Parts: sequence; structure tokens; C-alpha cells
Amino acid sequence: MCTLSPVLAQEGGAVYTCRVSSTLNRDTKQFGKKFLFDGRNETCWNSDQGSPQWVSLEFEKSVAVSALALQFQGGFVGQECEVEVEGATKVMDFYPEDSNKVQTFYLKQRISSLKKIRIAFNSSTDFYGRITLYKLELFS
Repeated sequence: MCTLSPVLAQEGGAVYTCRVSSTLNRDTKQFGKKFLFDGRNETCWNSDQGSPQWVSLEFEKSVAVSALALQFQGGFVGQECEVEVEGATKVMDFYPEDSNKVQTFYLKQRISSLKKIRIAFNSSTDFYGRITLYKLELFS
């Protein structure tokens, strides 16, 4: 088993732009995408209602990716999820548990040169389709 290295580390990590499908009540100060990467347990990105929801990252320089880790709020967990790279190529389906714990998902094959990744949550455990995500990390 190899050691995973974080791609999005706050210091010395890859430079990227993040976009999300929506933010609850458009309240980016309280529920914005920046909270996915701040390393704090009490902040989160919260989507508005409706499916699908998604998070996309575009990197300034190519990065390698072999796994991703997500931490949802139970009851607001993505279901029928997929990872797309470079705009359209689906590389993985995954099915998170309805849980608050950090969950790690491994790509079938490491991608050594990636500029764009999109994580789509095609449905949610929440009746209204909302997603609450405390942490998103990619590993090389």
C-alpha cells in the first residue's frame, strides 16, 4: 500500500479554482465553497435544493490524482455519485454511506496528468436534494 499525498494542501498545494452547483440561499459567507478546504470541522459547503449537485476543480498546472476523501453531514449525503475528468470523461461511480465520517474512494487507476475534475452528486439522502460537505480532499 502506498502513502497518499494531499493535492490541495493549504501550504504548497496545487493552485486551483473551485466552482459549485449552488449554495444554500446564496449565502456564501456562511455556506460557501471556500469552507470545503479550510480544514475546520465546524464549517461546510451547503448546496441549495435540487439534484444533481456538483463540485468542480480546475488546476493551473496538471496534477496526479488517485483518490478523494469526502466528509458529509449525515442526512445530507450525496448518492449515486460520479467523478468526471477533463470535462466529460467519467472515471468512477461511487456510493457514500449516510454518515458523518470521512470517506475515501480510490480511482481504479491513478490519473497522472489532470487539469479538471468534477464530482457529481446525482441524488441525496435529503428529500430536497441538498448536500452538506465539510471536507473535500484529493490525493496523488
